[in-house]
Amino acid sequence: MKKRSTALAALAPALALALAASPAQAAPTGEVIGYPGPDGLIWIADQAGSSGFVSGGLSAELDTFITFGCAEGGSIEVSFRLDEHPDRNPAPFTVDCPGTDPTVVTLPLSTGLHGGFTAWVTASTPTTHWGATVTQPE
Repeated sequence: MKKRSTALAALAPALALALAASPAQAAPTGEVIGYPGPDGLIWIADQAGSSGFVSGGLSAELDTFITFGCAEGGSIEVSFRLDEHPDRNPAPFTVDCPGTDPTVVTLPLSTGLHGGFTAWVTASTPTTHWGATVTQPE
């Protein structure tokens, strides 16, 4: 029984990511945000419409940065939550994306963060494209 509980606990983050990402559609065009390299914990290159993601594994020894961008008109409102550090959640913010060239915003979250996180992106239109990364450079 313990083995089954451990397996289910390991699957929960992957299932949550799949459920959070399912309403958005992968965009047929290029990337809103480029590949972050080996420092990336999350990379969403290009999604259309509202969606989100969850993950874990922040290292307390590394600085944490979140980057969100959008293109194709409209705007996105971003809500980001730290599971283990609710007192350090960044305030929700809006990124305006008036044209086809991406507008990108990066926020430093500092060192000492560990555990999981959740992000939700509310797009102003179903055709607004957005991308995101969560990085911890070594």
